[in-house]
Amino acid sequence: MLKIRKTFVTGFSTLAVLSMVISGCGSSASPAPAASGTAQTTNGNSPAKDSSSMERVEGGTVRVAMSTEPDNLDPYLSAATDTSSMMDNVFDGLFEAGENSELVPAVAESYQISEDGLTYTFNIRKGIKFHDGSDLTAEDVAYSYAKLSGLNGKEPLSSKFAVIEKIETPDDSTVVVKLKAKDAAFLAANIVAIVPKDYEKQSEKPIGAGPFQFVSYAPGQQLVLEKNDQFYDQERKPALDRVEFKIMPDTNSSVLALQSGDIDMIPGISAQGALQLGTGFQIVSGPQNMVQLMALNNTEKPLDDVRVRQAINHAIDKDVIIQTVAEGNGAKLGSNMSPAMKMYYQEGLENRYQPDVQKAKALLKEAGYENGFKLTITVPSNYAFHVDTAQVIAEQLKAVGIDAQIKQIEWSSWLEDVYNNAKYEATIVGLTGKLDPHEVLGRYETTYGKNFFKFSNAEFDDIVNRARTEIDVTKRADMYKQAQTVLTEQAAAVYIMDPSRSVALKENLHGFTMYPVQKYDFAAMYFSKK
Repeated sequence: MLKIRKTFVTGFSTLAVLSMVISGCGSSASPAPAASGTAQTTNGNSPAKDSSSMERVEGGTVRVAMSTEPDNLDPYLSAATDTSSMMDNVFDGLFEAGENSELVPAVAESYQISEDGLTYTFNIRKGIKFHDGSDLTAEDVAYSYAKLSGLNGKEPLSSKFAVIEKIETPDDSTVVVKLKAKDAAFLAANIVAIVPKDYEKQSEKPIGAGPFQFVSYAPGQQLVLEKNDQFYDQERKPALDRVEFKIMPDTNSSVLALQSGDIDMIPGISAQGALQLGTGFQIVSGPQNMVQLMALNNTEKPLDDVRVRQAINHAIDKDVIIQTVAEGNGAKLGSNMSPAMKMYYQEGLENRYQPDVQKAKALLKEAGYENGFKLTITVPSNYAFHVDTAQVIAEQLKAVGIDAQIKQIEWSSWLEDVYNNAKYEATIVGLTGKLDPHEVLGRYETTYGKNFFKFSNAEFDDIVNRARTEIDVTKRADMYKQAQTVLTEQAAAVYIMDPSRSVALKENLHGFTMYPVQKYDFAAMYFSKK
């Protein structure tokens, strides 16, 4: 069998073409003004000090303000992006997401793909130990993937691995994965955490092989990690001793805590918060590759009528939302894809629904709702950015006779009621970056378990299913552009913007990097002497 061998010297050609890369739900961040991908002082008048000229300090504790509670410490049961960004420091996968959308080596040091595209052979790095001291071998990878795919006889934990037909481990350093069908999205899925074989207490005491290990979690207070002294990758060995994620849902309290020295970092800070900080802090800012949207439950009356959904889109002025809520720091969207995904982004859809009150009223009249209707917009209360967006939208909908009431609920309730069970009419949330376009658009497939939009369209399903097995990069991109067009024409949701994301840090905390997915790499961060 002819095999195509790939190493990690140049990365993955089909992924490297992406300039940015969307599990769960996104950041609470409101954009702050800063140069894209760079650090600067909050007054914007002078650059932050060059960290290369500062004396690096070994050790120290970073205290991070997090607006949400972890939804589950088990990486296979968690759906929230904020949780993933914390626990990513505990777990490593075969690959890691790189700064430029490439896959970089982690547990796997190389891989091969068979000529027919159905067999993937991963060569596992030797000498890796889990935090409990046990060796990480091919058997652990096979165990992890069997759980994810359902090959362990239980329900699959991830639809991304349902394509796996068989997993073989010819030796301790080799894993052979055979697929049922060609799946162009499979490579990018391999950033998923590798967990120890037969360990079933990840939700209580998670064990991984990452640069930091779990210490404790006190609900409502903090999640604590400590440096893994046995971390296998010496080049990524942490300088920090400890990371404390402080649960602080109130954004004003976070800013005050950073000012007073009680915390060292706010992963998402608003423009107002950045100005409030004053001098002596750094702001690192860049695109999120996040799709902020108002999801519509396509099975709830009257939202099951495409004319009603289109009317709602015409009633909403996204430019006003961007200017008032994001202070101008957001890219207007027309479908569930950010322009950061350059290769797959279908241009022009952002202008499909121009704000037009009369057009909206005509569509509502045609659908039998000339006098409008009541609509409940459910929003997670801890995400001020989404709550503010809901308030603007509710005002705009009044002009066409839609009486929108905002219902704020706890994040955990949102995950259960909206994300897991689709018990809602409309909701506002952000869907965060992924490494592959199918993970972005596949959430609208009729058969997708977490399709909380309840969107079902045969044409859309056909397109994305064909795209999933299309190896030709150009053809695949064209298919995903077609799929975006279907979402827009069917008004599956109201696609609002991709807001910029800003992170605030103490002046002497360095090494933070923006990634195309929400990722906080504390192994690369360190303090300098003041």
